[in-house]
Amino acid sequence: MTARTLPATTRVAIVGAGPTGLALAVTLARAGVDFVLLDKLAEGANTSRAAVVHARTLEVLDDLGASAPLRERGLVVDRFTVRDGRRTLARLSFAGLPTPHPYTLLVPQSETEEVLLARLRELGGEVHRPCEVAAVEQDADGVTLTTATGETLRARYAVGADGMRSAIREAAGIGFTGSSYGQSFVLADVTMDWRPGRDEVSLNFHADGLVVVAPLPHGRYRIVAIVDEAPAAPDAAYVQALLEARAPGQARVTGVVWGSRFRVHHRVADAYRAGRLLLAGDAAHVHSPAGGQGMNTGIQDAYALGRAFAEDRLDTYEARRRPVARRVVAFTDRMTRVATVRSAPARALRNTVLPLLGRLPAFRRNLATELAELDYR
Repeated sequence: MTARTLPATTRVAIVGAGPTGLALAVTLARAGVDFVLLDKLAEGANTSRAAVVHARTLEVLDDLGASAPLRERGLVVDRFTVRDGRRTLARLSFAGLPTPHPYTLLVPQSETEEVLLARLRELGGEVHRPCEVAAVEQDADGVTLTTATGETLRARYAVGADGMRSAIREAAGIGFTGSSYGQSFVLADVTMDWRPGRDEVSLNFHADGLVVVAPLPHGRYRIVAIVDEAPAAPDAAYVQALLEARAPGQARVTGVVWGSRFRVHHRVADAYRAGRLLLAGDAAHVHSPAGGQGMNTGIQDAYALGRAFAEDRLDTYEARRRPVARRVVAFTDRMTRVATVRSAPARALRNTVLPLLGRLPAFRRNLATELAELDYR
């Protein structure tokens, strides 16, 4: 969209119009709380990036009026399988979980953003683009945001939904404690023949690193793999060789729709609020993509923060959401480390213990509940 003139004042300035910022804007719009949503990009995401929407997030989107159109665009999967090569180590089912959505929804992030933006527009809201925040200053009465073009916006509060390198977090002086994984991650959306089929998300262990294969709409698959050094733009030959090495005889890759590489941190902000500056989503927590928790936790942050604004209980936001982020970061880190053990004795122990645990209904139920984030209500 074309740039729009900023209003002079608002109650809540939201910096960043990804899924977290959009979900916060929708929550505020439904509650009648005045806000301005800013994003430095000229248009929203057009790549898939985050592709998993879990049950708890779908419950939140139910309340926001966005789950039904999102489900129409996505692929419903209720099974999660863990393998080492061709050997199945454990199967988890989301069916039977205590939720209206006993499954995971596979849908590209670009479509999630489109659905949230359409819902925001139904409620009379919009995104101001491109609108990069260059300076943030807070005082006892509010926050002044200055854009790269010199416009200013005065807000009672400002929320950083602007990702790992958050300008709001930096302005607030909030630390971002944690570290990064040594390996890189490769991400690719591909067309392929995949022997396990399109009815499950597959987590594949290997001494060289984890590979996740998840079906997407329109006959595609999402590949996420840990590698020592990922190429900038993985092609079909690279993905085929990767899968052949780690899941031999299971895949025939016919094309790459989109691909990238990235490095992953596991960090949690030291606080979610400093005066009138608040954080949500990747500005507050980042972690391994194992389990697909990142976007889900951010949307849930946004919903909780929006309700806190609407109900004048901002002081409860950090106490409710920061422990969730710490738990998610710890959980995904454990998953990543278990999946990436390289010593033969450790792998043998893991591959012996996991099938035994997988026979226990309580273990399967608890792990499925953790992945679905239903304990975070």
